[in-house]
Amino acid sequence: MANGTQTLGRALDILFALAEAESTLSVSEIAERVSIPESTTYRLLQTLEQNGVVERRGKGQIGLGLRILDLARSLYQQIDRELYVIARPIMESITEKTDETTILTVRTGTNVICIQQVESRRLIRFAIENGRILPLHLGASGKAILAYETERVLDQVLKRMEDPREKEKLHKELERIRQRGYSLTVGEVDPDVFGIAAPIFDGYQRIVASLTIAGPSERLYPERSEMMVRSVVEATREISQKLARISAVTIE
Repeated sequence: MANGTQTLGRALDILFALAEAESTLSVSEIAERVSIPESTTYRLLQTLEQNGVVERRGKGQIGLGLRILDLARSLYQQIDRELYVIARPIMESITEKTDETTILTVRTGTNVICIQQVESRRLIRFAIENGRILPLHLGASGKAILAYETERVLDQVLKRMEDPREKEKLHKELERIRQRGYSLTVGEVDPDVFGIAAPIFDGYQRIVASLTIAGPSERLYPERSEMMVRSVVEATREISQKLARISAVTIE
């Protein structure tokens, strides 16, 4: 059983390496990226090729096969649908508890887009419409996603930043987010507005979205801030766990 699990893990590592490369790789390049011997890589690739999830494209070059792309498309369509269903009641619960607006965002290129929101009932509150696009590197919602994205995505964001000091500052902040498990910003996207966001992962621990509590910064005092951080972190863990179960059922 252990050997079977290890083999599956290595096969998945190969698929993830090919996906992140966004191009074909040689057997030696794949072996180097997943840190396994070339002979083992070759055997795993043969099995994956027989099942249509990888394919040869030219001399010695390997790419993802159409079958894995179809599976991935079906899986993410299901996750997107389920993400709405799972997140909505949790967001409503958080808004009721904190009396602040909650926001669900996903990445699109080097930005994030609001796909769902539950507004606070307070007279003075943060409001955002579904479909609103925000920078990936500014604000809690984007940074909670960017901190767990691939190097390729981070490089794309950094290329748009001209000031080396800002790049270094972003690197340090993303490291803090990974250490704490959440992002907290004040006034980065909208003046006088705070955001507390945490990441949402799929069954393979890949970042798929972020959940944010947002409101006027004048209501961000220490005791309340701690409560909101706990609320959003617990909520994203619950959502991630439910998405993981969906992924497991889909694969079976």
